[in-house]
Amino acid sequence: MATRTAANSAGRAGAARPEAGVGFDWAMTGLSGIFLGGLFLDGWAHTHGRVDDTFFTPWHAVLYSGYLLVAGYLFAHLVRNHRRGWSWLEALPPGYDWSWVGILLWIPGGLADLLWHEIFGFDGGVEALFSPPHLVLALGIGLVVSGPVRAAWSRDDFEAGGWIRQGPALLSLAFLLSVFTFFTQEAHPVANLWGAEAVRAYADAGSVEPELGTTSLLFEAAILMGIVLTAVRRWVLPIGALTLIIGLSSALTGAVYDYGGYPVLPVLTLVGAGIVSDLLRWWLRPSPPRGLRLRLFAFGVPALYHLLYFLGLALHGGIRWSVHLWMGSLLLTGIVGWLVSFVAVPPAGPRREVLS
Repeated sequence: MATRTAANSAGRAGAARPEAGVGFDWAMTGLSGIFLGGLFLDGWAHTHGRVDDTFFTPWHAVLYSGYLLVAGYLFAHLVRNHRRGWSWLEALPPGYDWSWVGILLWIPGGLADLLWHEIFGFDGGVEALFSPPHLVLALGIGLVVSGPVRAAWSRDDFEAGGWIRQGPALLSLAFLLSVFTFFTQEAHPVANLWGAEAVRAYADAGSVEPELGTTSLLFEAAILMGIVLTAVRRWVLPIGALTLIIGLSSALTGAVYDYGGYPVLPVLTLVGAGIVSDLLRWWLRPSPPRGLRLRLFAFGVPALYHLLYFLGLALHGGIRWSVHLWMGSLLLTGIVGWLVSFVAVPPAGPRREVLS
């Protein structure tokens, strides 16, 4: 007993919470990538008609295997650190406690998904994205994959470690954006190829598709800039960070919706948009103290993103929308990014005293 007490005291002597080293961050990032890959693989199976009317599919097996890998890794560290003296609520490094909450959410979420299918049948298309059990699972996987970026947020040495230290957080941001784009894929430009001459998803292409498409571009621009500006307001990002964040989410979505290989060029142009965004960030060096540069950056990233997207459509089949529509759309996405910047980094105002 005395030995255990001494070990407990030694375990708690260094810090209120156990520290996550670089190895822990990379392990969680790698396992989260497998988990996320299972999600997109399951999405690919749904869009390609590879899913039967049963919950027990090989695609679900891959998805839930990824879940079990992450859950097992976190649980092992939870138990080990608890045995070293930390309480159950303090046994995981800062930022990863919410990842454990995400793991726990998948237990009722998975059971609810199984029962939901048994009671209401099997959903498909957009219905699958809005199924209540699937939304619980979406929240869970979002909490899991965002662990490394939450951990990095609480540290002061992020910018000192180079890509070895920064990589897990940047990949975590890319994974988080990918979760958002997966569950809003009905609005994503690669999933629907809004404005493409070669793809006619709607019978009334002259009315319904432009209305849905332009609204969707604005919606996805807000999601994109919410992620990008969250990172920019906190850190000076290394060159290549935005290429990773933007390019990975675009490539994953393109893999789910391949339309016979057609989106390859649009996806490549969106990877190019990540490169251009990195160059824009390097040139402007936006940060909260540099308000004007930050606003220009927030406008430029989504506008360039969609400019290159429409360029990809033009080079491979043509653009169905008129020049008034697609040019106006990309300018409006820039305005959306500009507006989001005021939420992410509000301008300084007069101080107010709070009366108790």
